[in-house]
Parts: sequence; C-alpha cells; structure tokens
Amino acid sequence: DFLFFWGAVFLITTTLVALLKKENKELTPTKEETKGITDTYRLLFSIIKMPAVLTFCLLILTSKVGFSAADAVTGLKLVEEGVPKEHLALLAVPMVPLQIILPLIISKYTAGPQPLNTFYKAMPFRLLFGLEFAFLVWWTPTVRHEGGFPVYYYVVVLLSYALHQITLYSMYVAIMAFNAKVSDPLIGGTYMTLLNTVSNLGGNWPSTVALWLVDPLTVKECAGAQDQTCATAAAAEV
Repeated sequence: DFLFFWGAVFLITTTLVALLKKENKELTPTKEETKGITDTYRLLFSIIKMPAVLTFCLLILTSKVGFSAADAVTGLKLVEEGVPKEHLALLAVPMVPLQIILPLIISKYTAGPQPLNTFYKAMPFRLLFGLEFAFLVWWTPTVRHEGGFPVYYYVVVLLSYALHQITLYSMYVAIMAFNAKVSDPLIGGTYMTLLNTVSNLGGNWPSTVALWLVDPLTVKECAGAQDQTCATAAAAEV
C-alpha cells in the first residue's frame, strides 16, 4: 500500500509537470560547450581520459571495498540470528533526523579548499565500525532469550548505527563537495553526473560482491549427519 500510494503520487506529479510546464520561448544565450547527446558523450570520454580524473575514479571505485560487507550483510545476519525485521525497521526511524542534520553539520568542514580531508579522516573510523558490526553479529545469539532481545541490546544496535551514520555521511558529503568543487562550471551538470555516477558505482559493486561471497565463505556444520560436511548447497539441503 505504501509503495502503491507513492507510485501513484509520482505518476500524477510527473504527468502534471509534462502537461502543464511550458518551456521558455525566449532563448537565452548559453556558454555550455555541449549542444546534444553526442557532444555530451564525446565530452565525457575526453574528461575520463584526463590522468587526474582516472586516478580519482580509481580511488572512489575501490575506496568502499573495506566496509562493503559490514554495510550490506550486517542487517541480514542480525535477522538470521533472530532479530525481528520490524524491530530493525523501527530502529531506522530515529536515524531520519540524524540523516537530515548530519549533512548540515558536515558541510561546514567540507566547504574549504580541501573537502577530501574529511573523507580521509572518516575512513579509518568507518573501517573500525566494520569490526564492531562483526562483533555485534557474534554477540547477538548470546543475548537472545525466549522473549526476544533485551532493551539494552537494541540500545547498543541503535548507537552503533548512529555512529556509523556519522562516518558514512562524512565520506558521502565530502565526496559530493569535492565533485562540485572540481567540476568545470561550463559543463557542471555533465561533469558532476559523471563523478557522482562513478561514486555510486563504487559503493554498489563491492556490496554486490560481498553479498555473493556470503554463502561460499560461511562455515556450516551438520548436526546428526555423519560424513556430511554441508560444504555445498546440495549437501546442506540433504
């Protein structure tokens, strides 16, 4: 129902924009170097071939490998250990004000001449939270009882997620600020879209690989079945 409602709102509003919004008839001269799709892609390829851009793209494509498992798998493992999905979803509610406030605070530190300094400083702390999340998953079965999980467990989870959000947004806002700073104003939209796309890709492919590696890297034990290792999916099913 939630998705249906907002899907309907999205369709209605975008349709109204398409029908009611009129283009300005008075053309204003533009300084942008691109005139069409072909020119835009030619410009993108010329930007990508720049040595500094190649180095930066390599940086942001690989910078999130270290905490991809913690970001992608922690929630799934907590559910696997018995934490109710609805409780984890409720814990996301207090994160919303934090997610609104954090960019406003962090932007003060990324507005200077070297916004990536914030990115570098936040990285080791975010890596440490990967270890903390691993400990959290290991600790979860020991605090579980018949009635569920104690309140202090949820407090620890909430605090862990809140501190993790600080490091996450420090890196996110810093990289956005850097992209905005280095983008050529004449082709700002094209330049920023390219860098932001690479940045998003740098966050998505490690998470995908981490999820794919969960099963082969998980050690399984068979109870009550001699000479059965459960090493493969078929053996575990048997």
